[in-house]
Amino acid sequence: MTTKDSFIAESFDRPTMANMEVALDRALQSLATGREEHTPRKYVASRILACAKAGDTTLGGLTKAGCAAAEEIPPGPRGQRHAAGRHERPMHRSPRVA
Repeated sequence: MTTKDSFIAESFDRPTMANMEVALDRALQSLATGREEHTPRKYVASRILACAKAGDTTLGGLTKAGCAAAEEIPPGPRGQRHAAGRHERPMHRSPRVA
């Protein structure tokens, strides 16, 4: 655990930490691609953390903050939301050999 992680863990009680984790998971579900990429997770998590630091530690409030952050991530090709600045490459199929 890094110093930053331990600071966060020491700043909030267990129920709040659990709410923050669930809120992050729920917010990232709205991202069609890139949910596991570091950049969007970090961005959404930072917004959830800011909400908690401001005093709203409810699951509803944290989820709302996370979903709002996920909506700010620009859509990628085909309108799918993913990490800013990263685009999926379309899969190229090999020509069929008869």
